Amino acid sequence: MTPLPPGVRDVGELRILLVEDDAGDALLVEELLFDTDLAHTLVQCRSMAEARAELTARPADCVLLDLHLPDVSGLETIDAVRGTGTEAAVIVLTGLAESHAGVEALAAGAQDYLVKGKVDPELLQRAVRYAVQRKQSELAGVALHEGRLRAQENARLERGLLPLPLLRSPRVTTTTRYFPGREQALLGGDFLDVVQTEDGLVHAVVGDVSGHGPDAAALGVCLRIAWRALTLGGHRGHGLLHLLEQIHLAERTHNDLFTTCTLLTADLVAGTATIHLAGHHEPLLLDRDGPQVVKAAHGLALGILPGTEHWPATTVTLPPAGALLVYTDGLIEGYADGGAVEADGTDEAGHAAERLGTEGLLRILARTSESDPGSHLDRLISTVRTLNADRHTDDIAVLRLDWQPPGPTG
Repeated sequence: MTPLPPGVRDVGELRILLVEDDAGDALLVEELLFDTDLAHTLVQCRSMAEARAELTARPADCVLLDLHLPDVSGLETIDAVRGTGTEAAVIVLTGLAESHAGVEALAAGAQDYLVKGKVDPELLQRAVRYAVQRKQSELAGVALHEGRLRAQENARLERGLLPLPLLRSPRVTTTTRYFPGREQALLGGDFLDVVQTEDGLVHAVVGDVSGHGPDAAALGVCLRIAWRALTLGGHRGHGLLHLLEQIHLAERTHNDLFTTCTLLTADLVAGTATIHLAGHHEPLLLDRDGPQVVKAAHGLALGILPGTEHWPATTVTLPPAGALLVYTDGLIEGYADGGAVEADGTDEAGHAAERLGTEGLLRILARTSESDPGSHLDRLISTVRTLNADRHTDDIAVLRLDWQPPGPTG
């Protein structure tokens, strides 16, 4: 077997697409490939229309491309191949009198060019291997660059969606976690924040803008910043939600976008918390009696029925020490058993697959004992993701607000 050129690894069996309308030239290429050590399958197309259909139906590793086809010619052939979205390496086949076209083809995006009649098996083998490796390196470079841009954008979004809490009292600590709904995706429209005002009250918000992508994220950042500014400015409860809905309506890019959120104001001196639910689920209380749902009246999500303004307040008693867990629905919308789930939401037996829901989350919390809040949230989210077999499509945002009894001086 011919040794591989330095720096080139074996890429396994290659799927090569030959786009050539001349039967003689096509036969020559087939024979040359047969005489190489390349493990390959060869498919021939006689026109660009056939090539497009083939590349759309099945991926290829390398395209050997004649520049003169019945339905397209010249550098337009390269554009046509790249227009299919293929990740295949492209090697252009040129005639003896048009070697300049090969150089132009490289500038147009081809990985290499070969002159017909000047090719032997060794040259063809080396050209194909190098072209495939070069294309793979190019794709890896693009993916790395995109990953870096995504990481930078997530860092910027994280500062907007998940700011540092403004707390004055050592009695109170916050712990947060955020996971995008899809691997390598940008953060979405989930947001959270905590501030403590000069009167000692602790205010928290957890919200979820419907949809995904930059529009939802931008609206989430806008609402989070507005909430902090309005809260520090003295706005509370129903009036605060009225202003947030006005901002939501003014800033949303689509009329069908809405935002669910929980507003929480804790008075640790009085031992109470006031809760407003705008289309959001109730928070959970964690104390010595175990996890439990904090029963609260439900109101409408922001932007669902503008002007209705149905956001009743619920005031509950807090224990001397404990924690409140507020989260977006990405935490509970997944499946509960970790098994296979079909596209229609049924399991392998054809039965409706069980969603985790609040009850499932309470069961997990009941058997999750971690004294450190950060470790507790990490274990909780890891368990939820495992049960759902990492099929989450919605973001997960979680806020844990802990408080301790007052010290000897109050």
